[in-house]
Amino acid sequence: MWLILAFLSATLLGFYDAFKKKALAGNAVITVLFLNTLFSSLIFLPLIILSASTDMLNGSIFHVATGGWEIHKYIVLKSCIVLASWVFGYFAMKHLPLTIVGPINATRPVMVLVGALLVFDETLNGWQWAGVLVAIFSFFMLSRSGKKEGIDFRHNRWVFCLVLAAVLGAVSGLYDKYLMAKPEDGGLGLDRMIVQSWYNIYQMVMMGVVLLIAVKKPFARFRGGHPLFPQTTFHWDWTIIGISVFLSAADFVYFYALSLPGAMISIVSMVRRGSVIVSFLFGAAFFHERNLKSKAMDLAFVLLSMVLLYIGSK
Repeated sequence: MWLILAFLSATLLGFYDAFKKKALAGNAVITVLFLNTLFSSLIFLPLIILSASTDMLNGSIFHVATGGWEIHKYIVLKSCIVLASWVFGYFAMKHLPLTIVGPINATRPVMVLVGALLVFDETLNGWQWAGVLVAIFSFFMLSRSGKKEGIDFRHNRWVFCLVLAAVLGAVSGLYDKYLMAKPEDGGLGLDRMIVQSWYNIYQMVMMGVVLLIAVKKPFARFRGGHPLFPQTTFHWDWTIIGISVFLSAADFVYFYALSLPGAMISIVSMVRRGSVIVSFLFGAAFFHERNLKSKAMDLAFVLLSMVLLYIGSK
């Protein structure tokens, strides 16, 4: 069951990436990101209120558990990790082709696997090491495809932002394992809904502060040249709401999958990155991006690395 949910989460994430690319076109990144956290919070706020004040959601998958600072301090840390990943990822998404962003993001399972090796003392077998090596080779192939569009992976700051976003995303995945795993398995055993609902709200507060700083006159000098505060106009696009809807749904299914007995973070994370197929198709069909043949070959190596990881994880 948890594997089916992982595939569903991957599909939803593919739509999330496509909507994000569309919403960021000619738009202020900080504003779009704040609205994303705002709408995501509005989705979960009724569930928090109903769970705290009524018995309506008791026993359902939508019930949000309560907890004090001893729980929320871990959720705040998750919010910081995820938001940092999003900030770098949104700027990269705005300035890079979707057919480049997707495959690079798809290498996150390799980072999670290496992280699990270092943090949780997991061991890698031959299949998994092969998957890691193929993923590294696919990154090299992507850099060659990027050069055809004038994107130098070694000197492009948006590629650097994307890689940093992927690393932080992998850290978040490992942290999720720690948050969700039962205490007897070395985790905290937190309720998945309290994590998902409250980390969105904490992110909204953080982004609200960033947005206020960005529009304050004392910081006007940054808006002309600082990467965090570029001088970009904002226009409303309905895909902004789609970002929150698809992301919230993808994360809901993801957290639910992790909460099920036997769920393996390495496999769930790997399958989730299958979203690259959906986003790649959007990049080809709707954004008319270039060099699709060479990028499709690069994507094939990324998918091959995921298959090898899957075989090695069985």
